[in-house]
Amino acid sequence: MPRLVIAAPSSGSGKTTVATGLMAAFAGRGLAVSPHKVGPDYIDPGYHALATGRPGRNLDAYLCGPELVAPLFAHGARGCDLAVVEGVMGLFDGASGQGELASTAHVAKLLRAPVVLVVDATSQARSVAALVHGFASFDPEVRLAGVILNKVGSDRHEAILREALDESGVPVFGALRRGADVVTPSRHLGLVPVAERGAEAVAAVAAMAELVRVGCDLDALYAVARSAPSSAGAAWEPDALESPDRKGGGPRVAVAGGPAFTFSYAEHSELLAAAGAEVVDFDPLRDEQLPDGTGALVIGGGFPEVYASELSANEPLRKAVGELARSGAPVVAECAGLLYLARSLDGQPMCGVLDADARMSERLTLGYRDAVAVSDSVLAANGTRVRGHEFHRTVVEPGAGAAPAWGITRPERRVEGFVQGGVHASYLHVHWASVPQAARRIVAQATEVARATEGVTPS
Repeated sequence: MPRLVIAAPSSGSGKTTVATGLMAAFAGRGLAVSPHKVGPDYIDPGYHALATGRPGRNLDAYLCGPELVAPLFAHGARGCDLAVVEGVMGLFDGASGQGELASTAHVAKLLRAPVVLVVDATSQARSVAALVHGFASFDPEVRLAGVILNKVGSDRHEAILREALDESGVPVFGALRRGADVVTPSRHLGLVPVAERGAEAVAAVAAMAELVRVGCDLDALYAVARSAPSSAGAAWEPDALESPDRKGGGPRVAVAGGPAFTFSYAEHSELLAAAGAEVVDFDPLRDEQLPDGTGALVIGGGFPEVYASELSANEPLRKAVGELARSGAPVVAECAGLLYLARSLDGQPMCGVLDADARMSERLTLGYRDAVAVSDSVLAANGTRVRGHEFHRTVVEPGAGAAPAWGITRPERRVEGFVQGGVHASYLHVHWASVPQAARRIVAQATEVARATEGVTPS
């Protein structure tokens, strides 16, 4: 599989613009491009999906373990002509206190993929060569194939930068001008997701593609991608561990989407389907009822705080979610889903499934977490160990009536989340590829509740 990793010395250098632009530019040449993102980020993969027409997939060596990075990559890239992987933060920045773990460099080594460094050339001249030399020599196992210069001020500036890098022996694959008209607005948790921007997002991706097409040597970049060595090993399969419930006609699992709930991993729906579920998407901003026959509900992350009024105004759906939860059917909520299940969010009535109130705060909670399930739930058996990620600017003030979901063991010790009947709600984002039994538990519980409702004793 021809493949490239797009990295940078630090955040804010232009990785997303370059990676998304490359994906769209190569797709515009008729290639089937597989998009990937290092780390737990949900927003960038939305732009990647828009650029390629394929699901944006995450490669996270912390959440899933290093051993799953290459198999998950191969699963996502199956049938494609090229894979482009956007890095996270700086090239060598990984999980805090864990060395290279989950860094872009770590993932590049696991994939045996060449790295192209995006360098913000603002206020730099010959010093750019020293910067690139440092990144090229820091870890000999990372193959730095070349650079793309970003925010170049003029033709003269570009000539100075190229001359300096010629002396270093590192190829320059492109130079992008400063002030290029690519609009990617941000807010409290990063870029505004694609689902919220509509035609604006389409135009932004097209602008990125044109910027890269004009400023980069696509033929040289594709040649570098093709120079990646073959990688042994089987692709990850969502049904590798066969489920006893995978017999067809399984329960219908509704998965929240739309502008308010944009954060999810593609593998979650694939695991649910492999376990026998019929997965149906719905939009809590638009749909006044759950999909017909819903036997389980999954509500991932997103920005419900931005849409609190609209979500609150959809009273029929809030009531339907409450009724489903009271029936004992599985309801699994992460972060934004937790806020939606609360009694209120910033004073606006929500579903009232949990005796808790949520509100925006000034403090950003961000980082990887090690956790253990401290209650039996529809998602995990008591004692199950997981690795997760938190990313929010809200707090939940709980009341009573629910057991905690997780005991956080790293970086600090505390309990977190709610387990109540068939409800599992938590701030913790977990990648189910590392705990595939989670999807099977949801499907099994939904099947059991449906049989009990029909008056049939579960076997």
